[in-house]
Amino acid sequence: MRALAEMLSAGDVTSVELVQHYLDQIQSTDQDIKAFLHVDREGALQAAQAADERRKAGTPLSPWDGIPIAVKDNICTVGMPTTCASRMLKDYYSPFDAEVVTRIKGAGLPILGKTNLDEFAMGSSTEYSAYQITHNPHDLTRVPGGSSGGSAAAVAAGLCPWGLGTDTGGSIRQPAAFCGVVGLKPTFGRVSRWGLVALASSMDQIGPMGRTVEDVEILFSLIAGYDQRDSTSCPDSGYEFGNESLGTLAGIRLGIPEEFFGEGLSPEVAARVREAVRRMEDLGAEVRPISLPHSAYSIDTYLTLVTAEASSNLARYDGVRYGLRVEADDAVSMFKQTRTKGFGPEVKRRIMLGTYVLTASHHAAYYEQARRVRTLITQDVESAFEEVDVVVTPTTPSTAFRIGEKQDPLQMYLSDSYTAIANLAGIPALTLPCGKDKLGLPIGIQLMADHFREDVLFWVGRMLERSLKEADSSGRI
Repeated sequence: MRALAEMLSAGDVTSVELVQHYLDQIQSTDQDIKAFLHVDREGALQAAQAADERRKAGTPLSPWDGIPIAVKDNICTVGMPTTCASRMLKDYYSPFDAEVVTRIKGAGLPILGKTNLDEFAMGSSTEYSAYQITHNPHDLTRVPGGSSGGSAAAVAAGLCPWGLGTDTGGSIRQPAAFCGVVGLKPTFGRVSRWGLVALASSMDQIGPMGRTVEDVEILFSLIAGYDQRDSTSCPDSGYEFGNESLGTLAGIRLGIPEEFFGEGLSPEVAARVREAVRRMEDLGAEVRPISLPHSAYSIDTYLTLVTAEASSNLARYDGVRYGLRVEADDAVSMFKQTRTKGFGPEVKRRIMLGTYVLTASHHAAYYEQARRVRTLITQDVESAFEEVDVVVTPTTPSTAFRIGEKQDPLQMYLSDSYTAIANLAGIPALTLPCGKDKLGLPIGIQLMADHFREDVLFWVGRMLERSLKEADSSGRI
């Protein structure tokens, strides 16, 4: 991103030329990948023209003024549809911008369009979109991950330089790993959720996706910060880009939880992650074995809580307050027919599960028990960060699977088995590519740090990324 900013500053390229380049790429390539649900050609070019005029006048809004971006379609944007990839919100136009959209516009970033996702962000493959299935740019027969699969695929395919996604249980990190890009799930409360269509309000978080750790850090610095309209927003939560990483990882303590390297993990994924750990050790980091004893319950806990919160949050889509309305002879029939037609099968499944665990007869056995286990998981994480600075795990158990391969919902849910713990504990987590499998599919490594220590993640991530690139250029990996 620095290179693009320098070219814009020097006048070697204009923002209009840059935006047009990406629009041309979308037109020629996205018919196969299907990353975008909506492309705002006119709006993006108008924003680019304004950016060029500001640069000519010497008043750019930021060093990144004029560099375009893509936004996941569950984040509200004025002038573009916000459908959440659902028939329930077909043709819905928000009357306001989400806070993160206000911030990126305030930095001068033209928005190319809205990217595809699993309906209402419920899924791990972007196969559950009501409109189209997104394909992985590395292999069009495979999924890009989800639910932010559209943003991940767009960045990986060169359809945009960076993008915004959302992460409730791994929905930034898992698709980033599958597509071979970098993604950050920030500390809960560090990025405003105002204008994000809610899935699970105690875990949802908007975050950046890009091709390099530095690109993700830059975008994070633009969107992080306190917002009084978000009741979960944390004061003094801004982030300033510009702190250079040190030349080594000396003083960094890496924790390796062996619970994440057991049954169900692809041997190729395990090998690449352990190689990356050894590389960080060569850079001066101290490696320590640690234990997160309750992590085995993280996916069950996450699914119980996320379905309960989804059931509550999606109750508003009833044909009266929001979205689609199917007329019927009476109110009950109207509710039933509206929700039957408006929601897809995965959304219905999660609403039913969530409603079940919230019923009076099952509330204590499921929902309250899950909340207690969440506390235990959080305590495990807090104890770990008393001993180490960064916890290192694989991002996903495997590389990208084939479209249509996981028909069993439980198998699909296991795609988030290594990522959900960060959402339950509210900590930041970064994924970056650490190699490929024998089929050439990307493998991701996950770095987790204590609350508000994104700076540590970026430092370690940059150093590892540099080491991996040097090894790749020399042919050692």
